[in-house]
Amino acid sequence: MNHTKGGLVIFTANSHPSSRELGKRISERLGVELGKVQVYQETNKETRVQIQESVRGKDVFIIQTVSKDVNTTIMEMLIMVYACRTSCARSITGVLPYFPYSKQCKMRKRGSIVSKLIASMMCKAGLTHLITMDLHQKEIQGFFNIPVDNLRASPFLLQYIQEEIPDYRNAVIVAKSPASAKRAQSFAERLRLGIAVIHGEAQDAESDQVDGRHSPPTAKTTGAIHPSMEIPLLIPKEKPPITVVGDVGGRIAIIVDDIIDDVDSFVAAAETLKERGAYKIFVMATHGLLSSDAPRFIEESAIDEVVVTNTIPHELQKLQCPKIKTVDISLILSEAIRRIHNGESMSYLFRNIGVDD
Repeated sequence: MNHTKGGLVIFTANSHPSSRELGKRISERLGVELGKVQVYQETNKETRVQIQESVRGKDVFIIQTVSKDVNTTIMEMLIMVYACRTSCARSITGVLPYFPYSKQCKMRKRGSIVSKLIASMMCKAGLTHLITMDLHQKEIQGFFNIPVDNLRASPFLLQYIQEEIPDYRNAVIVAKSPASAKRAQSFAERLRLGIAVIHGEAQDAESDQVDGRHSPPTAKTTGAIHPSMEIPLLIPKEKPPITVVGDVGGRIAIIVDDIIDDVDSFVAAAETLKERGAYKIFVMATHGLLSSDAPRFIEESAIDEVVVTNTIPHELQKLQCPKIKTVDISLILSEAIRRIHNGESMSYLFRNIGVDD
């Protein structure tokens, strides 16, 4: 049954089977067929896109999941958006459940804010709206000059906890670092559970020693600064010993975060929780990048189960590690597409979501 008005076209931007699968699930929920498009690479590695049906005057939605080759993924998206723009589509909405380069959203030393660059490129290509999910930092929405709907996966993860963990009432929600404490607090308040925070684990922060600005001048210069001015130096950080704030003894520990990629910090957190008496450990995250040897590390760790959504393809990782489970979020994406196409309010999809969620 078709639940939308006419003039809707849904494309999947790459030929990855998982991207096609997510697009197929969304199109089936909406009662429409996937649009016909060819996306492939030439022998010289250039990306070529051929739209094989008319999009003139139609609302186009392009679904793109991030594959292993993230840069090719971005180019496919940009070229397809531009192709639809030059084919006179009425509107072009990008559906990127995981926004690439979202971790590079802050200036670090002499680096760059790559998220801002990607946002500018997408807007310049002709994107008129963006649907994404659980941005690494909500401020990324400000990099766009088009509407951005940052959907949440937490209702699906909360439902999984309630339905698939029989004794979840004996659980405690864990933040593996103070930075993820707000997310953990949100889960804990909704499940009426306690919270624990791990503090003092190894961070991924870059060493200031390699940056020239850390080095003092070799010789005392005169005339550069007024003699009466002495700029106070910031005391360097020193990581404290690992501590767990909160009781996890004899409890199920559920670690929550937005992205699980390099699993070293999760494995270390699981070991710490085991030492403190947790008898079962779950990891819940929206985006399961699971790069490199992550499946092997998870399989060999104290983690009992890793639950992620299908915002990113990870079928191969699931074959390597049976501890990885998937939650389908195509329902909320299809509803967002339907509401945008029909001109309905999106506020229903954000009910009970606070500023810190």
